Amino acid sequence: MTYTVVFTPEAEEQLAAIYRYIATAASPVIAERYTGAIVEFCEGLVMFPERGAIHDDIRQGLRVTNYKKRSVIAYAIDGDRVSIIGVFYGGQDYEAALQFELDS
Repeated sequence: MTYTVVFTPEAEEQLAAIYRYIATAASPVIAERYTGAIVEFCEGLVMFPERGAIHDDIRQGLRVTNYKKRSVIAYAIDGDRVSIIGVFYGGQDYEAALQFELDS
């Protein structure tokens, strides 16, 4: 089965924030390369979306995987759709952020 990967507006904003951070700290070229690689990594979930660790304790159906030990990608699988819920960089507390979204 092949899946479709979609990014939530929150995940898109998080990617934009990561881009801005890296562009300021390093350069726009490095920021584009890094965020583009994250998007490509996420799009790779079309073949094997179950590879992430299940975290039902945080949110029902949540899966989490890492990109280069610096970014955490949170996503959920619903039918043939993989929804990227969040992209967290540099040790951000993704558990608290995702729990906060549920409480709001």
